[in-house]
Amino acid sequence: MSSIPEPGNPVRGSATGRPIMALLDLIGRRWTLRVLWELHRATGPLTFRELRARCDDMSSSLLTRRLHELSETHIVERATAGYTLTELGNALIDHLQPLTAWAEIWAADMKEASG
Repeated sequence: MSSIPEPGNPVRGSATGRPIMALLDLIGRRWTLRVLWELHRATGPLTFRELRARCDDMSSSLLTRRLHELSETHIVERATAGYTLTELGNALIDHLQPLTAWAEIWAADMKEASG
C-alpha cells in the first residue's frame, strides 16, 4: 500500500481505493485538516515556520510529511513566498463547508441531549 492515498489504489478502509475513501484517508490523517484550515484562513502564502506556529508548533517532521502528501496530491503547492492551497485545494475547502455546518448542528444536538 502506498504511503500517500491515491484513488484506485488500496487505502485505509478500502481495498478498491474508491476516490472518496482515498480522500478520507488523506484528510483523516493527524493534523491534515488543521494544515488545510490554516492555509485557507491565510491571506497569502505561509512560510513553513508561520504554518507550524499556526498549527500549535506541531513537530516539523510531521508538518514536512503532511505538506509532502498534500503537495503530491495537488492540494497544496509551494510558492516562492511559502505554501498555499491549489485551485483543487480551495475547491476541497468549499466542499467541506457543508460538512462543517452539519458538524455544528450535530454538536449542538449532542450538547442538548446531554443536558
